[in-house]
Amino acid sequence: MALVSMEKRLCAHTVSRLNLGRAQLWIRAVNYSELHRLYHQPFFELLKQARAVHEENWPEREVQLCTLLSIKTGGCSEDCGYCAQSARYTTGVQNERLMGTEDVMAKAEAARASGSTRFCMGAAWKGVRMGTQKFNQVLDIVRNVSTLGMEVCVTLGELGAEEAKALKEAGVTAYNHNIDTSPEHYPNIVSTHTFEDRLRTIRNAQDAGMSVCAGGILGLGEGIDDRLKMLEVLSEFNPQPESVPINSLMAMKGTPLEGEAPVDSFSLVRMIAVTRIAIPRAKVRLSAGRTQMNKETQALAYFAGANSIFYGEKLLTAANPRANEDMQLLRELGLAPQAPNPQMQAPGADLDRPLSPCCETDACCEEEAGMTAGCAGAC
Repeated sequence: MALVSMEKRLCAHTVSRLNLGRAQLWIRAVNYSELHRLYHQPFFELLKQARAVHEENWPEREVQLCTLLSIKTGGCSEDCGYCAQSARYTTGVQNERLMGTEDVMAKAEAARASGSTRFCMGAAWKGVRMGTQKFNQVLDIVRNVSTLGMEVCVTLGELGAEEAKALKEAGVTAYNHNIDTSPEHYPNIVSTHTFEDRLRTIRNAQDAGMSVCAGGILGLGEGIDDRLKMLEVLSEFNPQPESVPINSLMAMKGTPLEGEAPVDSFSLVRMIAVTRIAIPRAKVRLSAGRTQMNKETQALAYFAGANSIFYGEKLLTAANPRANEDMQLLRELGLAPQAPNPQMQAPGADLDRPLSPCCETDACCEEEAGMTAGCAGAC
């Protein structure tokens, strides 16, 4: 499936009407020049704008608590330069086979008991295929976890359309597939797949009716422009992501990026704020790297628009703040855990423009032809 070029896919700033059943919500797809203006304004002016957008869209003062479990660890064939689970690097991460359903259920039940409302499961491999033993086992795991009353999220690498539909039918609420950085910087981070491959999987997840969880990683040697171009791509998704994780690189020994400097706190908070303005109805997740942040930095991030965190002492193979520390900080800030919503519907698509990420030759575009001028024509 060929995808349209970045120039065609990233349209100019538009106002969009979303299909939300009876409700309609007007949002803006924000282009690079506006993101640049927002990011570079005085710090407190940016925070004031972001806070106003946050309170308008998320008035409940709640934070989503997500637990992320590695259900298959290490030995990944891909060469993502930040990842300690790649088989190409010597990082000390031990390869572990796909966990059994009973073991995953025990972890999921413990996460629910500790207050988590979304249970995310990640597997270190390139992707999944229908009919294989490992994918059938993943589907069995999802069916069981979905009975616990939590939202179910998975991140399994590349997905085809058939696999995406099977995951949705099994009970997946959201599919995580980060785009990591800008299209221009992406080849500097990974060579075993392309930015377009990432977008294709996201489109398949959208078409299957799953919510999309897609964000990026700060600290990959990119510049501010790369971060904003990444956010421009996310803003142009139709439908937009249900949640946007903003990760700070945790430089892992043995990976190509082990020498990268930590992300500056003010740069992180600026990015949280611009994300909140650009994608107002998404949950903005303060993700990896929180062990490097003091309470004050995290408080600023919450103020700027973060309303979701990964909760629990381990984040795949990396450390994460202890649950009691997170709950204490939420209490100090007057915030409360968000209730789970396993029946949550995926964000609706804008009725006035093509779906995005957008394809050029696949059947999906043929179906859209009756509604729009096509991917290129919309831009």
